[in-house]
Formats: sequence, structure tokens, C-alpha cells
Amino acid sequence: MPASAYLDHNATSPLRPAAFDAMAEALRAGGNPSSVHKVGRAARATVDRARRQVADLVGALPAEVVFTSGGTEANNMALRGAGRRRLLVSAVEHESVRNAAPNAEVIPVDADGVVDLAALETALAASAEPALVSVMLANNETGVMQPIADVARLARAAGALVHCDAVQAAGKMPLSIHGLGVDYLTLAAHKLGGPTGVGALVVRAGAPVAADRKGGAQETNRRAGTENLSGIVGFGAAATEALRGLDVSALRDKLELSLVQIAPQARVYGAGAKRLGNTTFISMPGVSAETQVMALDLAGVCISAGSACSSGKVHQSAVLAAMGVPAAEAATAVRISLGWNTESADIERLIAAWRDLYIRVEKSDISQALSQARAA
Repeated sequence: MPASAYLDHNATSPLRPAAFDAMAEALRAGGNPSSVHKVGRAARATVDRARRQVADLVGALPAEVVFTSGGTEANNMALRGAGRRRLLVSAVEHESVRNAAPNAEVIPVDADGVVDLAALETALAASAEPALVSVMLANNETGVMQPIADVARLARAAGALVHCDAVQAAGKMPLSIHGLGVDYLTLAAHKLGGPTGVGALVVRAGAPVAADRKGGAQETNRRAGTENLSGIVGFGAAATEALRGLDVSALRDKLELSLVQIAPQARVYGAGAKRLGNTTFISMPGVSAETQVMALDLAGVCISAGSACSSGKVHQSAVLAAMGVPAAEAATAVRISLGWNTESADIERLIAAWRDLYIRVEKSDISQALSQARAA
């Protein structure tokens, strides 16, 4: 049995072998893609190939792909570079969207975390000022998928631009920027088995985007700075692998069924909505998320308490709060996310560890209750 069962792919998915090999080759070859000599031209060719690979993943044109340092930079580039002062974002967006647009109007969601389209339509109609609407394709904590095509339709009717954070969805479901009807699409390599520190903002041809820094003319004057050659090449290789899709929903369903059988009062968040097939956000009644994460880690199982963008701290989920989940209940929720190398043995290991922890807590509670009864 492996040393651990890694079930935190929504935080970072392990590097795919094909991406590792491509990166190693790029590092050996070296070169600056902006140089005009032979080595530079070869480096430029590898970047161009990777750009086509990433474009193929999301049904885009290669010229629409702007490489960045990751999803956070891409989100900031879209929100700040679209030229729209009025911003509308969903209540369940990633921190990199919420913090980049602290004064944005917030679009509420229902109890499953699905954006309220009627509320969006009302908000758009409330002002004639052109807006930018930002709604993610799939939530990083619950896996709940948003009706982006409907969001885009409403936005178009109101003259608004649309940004979609597709970081968690890419590689886990078929998608096309043009099929969705959005203007900006955010990607991050490390969520689909590529390297950390590289991502992309896919900008629909004709959509406005202002460079966020001064420098050279890289990325067709949209993102100054020498390209991260090996990272971009690894991203491209991972994107090609991810085109095969991610078929782990049967494992996810088995996992959820088993955990709810162990703890019938456990709640799977977003279960009533369409979700990614790799994500489970579930409560363990009476047991804090922090306790679960630490106990399962000791048992050789890696999960998380939600978004990984909080400096390693366990804190209350803003997503669950937006869904109306009471704070005390939300504090018992953990995220389990499967990926390209997840196996049945990983699921069995998690189920066993989760069961052991829950039984220990139950016995402790019963023992404590008996002691209190005797004392009374």
C-alpha cells in the first residue's frame, strides 16, 4: 500500500509524468523565447506548441491564450483589465476573485450553492453602467457547477462582459470558451496535473484586456515578462493529458455512500445540484474539520478543510456561509477531492480512517455522557 492516499487534488494535483518529462526536456534545452537565434527560436516553438495544447483543452484559438503565473494572476488580470468599473461576482467565488474585487456587487446563491439567475438579472437591470460579471464554472470546495451559459446570456442582454474562473473545471469536464459564451476564462496548470506557478487567462478575440504591468512585449503585449518556459511546456503537456477527461465519479459516489452509512447525519454539500465527479464536501457530525484533517493525516490520508488559499489555516468556509449553512455545522465540513491517479485503494483507506475516527468520537461522547449521568 502507498505511504499515503492523496485526496486533495482540488488544492494541487500531482504532476503528471508526461508534464514532468516535457519540463525536463525544456530545462535541458534552455533558451529565451524572445531571442531570435536558433536556441531562442526553438524555445519559442515549444511555447507555441504549449499554447495550442492549452487552447485545445478549452476550445479556444491559440492567440486567445495569455500565459500567467497562475489562476490568481489570471483572475486579477480579467477583473482589473477589462475596463469595467462595475463588477458583479457570485457569493461563492474563490478568494482571488473576492479579494480582487472587494467592492463588487454580490450575486446570491441557493442552498446548493447555485447562482440565483433572477437576482443576477435584477442586478444587471438596476444600472445602465456597463458591467463585468464573474461567475466560476465549478466551485473549488463543493464541486457545484454553475449555469454559465445562462449567466452569459443574461449578461449579453445587459451589455456586460463575462469572466469565468474555470480553474477547478478544466480537465474534469468538457468545456469551450466560445460554447459557454464568456469573454475571459481562467486556468491553472497545477489543478490538472501540471506544474505550480503557471496558468492562463483565455481572452476571447475582441474582448478588452489591459496589461497589468510595464515591460516587454511578451504575450502579444498583454503580459510583460520573460515566459516561464518549462512551466508553460509542462502546462501544455498536462492539458493534452487532461483532454482524456477524469472518470472518477463512481469512486466518489462509493465514497459518499459509505461515509453517510457510517454517519447517517453527515451532510454532503451541494448534493442537490450538478457537481464535478471528483469532489465531496461533507460534514462529520460533532467533529471539527481541523480534527478530521489531522486525524486522517496521521492515518495516511490527505484531505483538506476547504480552499487551500488560507496559509495552511483551517477557517470557516465562505462558500458554506453563502449557502446558508450554520457556522457550527460548517466547522465540521471537510473536502475530499479525487484526481488522475486516484485508485480504489485510496477510497477504501479513507473510508476506514473516517470510520475509525467517528467511532472513537462516538465512544468518547457515550463515555462522557455516562460519567456525567453517574455524577448526577
